[in-house]
Amino acid sequence: MEAAHRGKQSFVFDEAPAILSFASVAGRKEAEGPLGTSFDRTAKDTKFGQKTWEKAETQMQKTAMTLALQRAKLREDQLDAAFVGDLLNQCVGSSFCMRDRDIPTFGLYGACSTMAESLMLAAMSVNAGYCRRALALTSSHFASSERQYRFPLAYGGQRTPTAQWTVTGAGAAVIGQKGDGPFLLNATVGSIVDMGIRDAANMGAAMAPAAYETLRAHFDDLRTSPEDYDLIVTGDLGKLGYQIVKALFDRDGVKLEDRYQDCGVMIFDLERQDVHCGGSGCGCSASVLCGHLLQRMRQREIGKLLFCGTGALLSPLTTQQGESIPAVCHAVTISAERS
Repeated sequence: MEAAHRGKQSFVFDEAPAILSFASVAGRKEAEGPLGTSFDRTAKDTKFGQKTWEKAETQMQKTAMTLALQRAKLREDQLDAAFVGDLLNQCVGSSFCMRDRDIPTFGLYGACSTMAESLMLAAMSVNAGYCRRALALTSSHFASSERQYRFPLAYGGQRTPTAQWTVTGAGAAVIGQKGDGPFLLNATVGSIVDMGIRDAANMGAAMAPAAYETLRAHFDDLRTSPEDYDLIVTGDLGKLGYQIVKALFDRDGVKLEDRYQDCGVMIFDLERQDVHCGGSGCGCSASVLCGHLLQRMRQREIGKLLFCGTGALLSPLTTQQGESIPAVCHAVTISAERS
């Protein structure tokens, strides 16, 4: 196992687990954005036929999981583990999705980094032989998140310019030992970074230093550089956080150039749609990865992708107590080819 570890916080998958299938679900606002045609399912009714926003989020997860299993031609009982998470207290969106399914389940909370975390843990389990097939599943919902973290929708509170719009979306990926890919080559586990940002409406600034630290560790540990990737994507830093990451690397003399993008910037039209700094939430990077990005990899438009999920690890209580916002970023290299 020592041979798999690289540097301080990275490791390689010697068997390069395959993404057997993937699926994405999104809401109405997301369907109206630039990536609208890349989602497998969208709904004009953002309650997805349910009575509450929270049940709608569970329904999104169910839909994404069902589609991914159908594409892999697998039954639920053929999954050895599921790694699932969301933004809600106690991860109820995920646990209610998985109840009564008889699937061994790990509930995860990495805030908006959860898709990268679930993908990494599923790949680790498959690569080590603990699982033959594992599911990575993540979601968020604009209205359920607003109710939990901010104010009831009817309150009509104004947003600050640095605020982001929580994406209504879900992504699911089935990871296995053999398949046509794309393939998971390596990963870097992020450490928690806190730069003292206390404004819960400025999560891009809170998360950007964590993204920078993880990307820098990834390049150092694995002896790579931005030029080794066709695309580097962070998860929902939004416009401000994206600009901060570029500025931090510019300071180091490293030019990310056009190969660097952010899911929170990609998913919405920042000029036409009223989302301020862009998208956020677990479902942002999950739906962009399991829709737009992996489709482009299957079509060989992207050969090598560095997918970096970023998360602000705050709660309503810590915000009320005036605490600063810790953040984390996990990175996974995905390749169209196994080698």
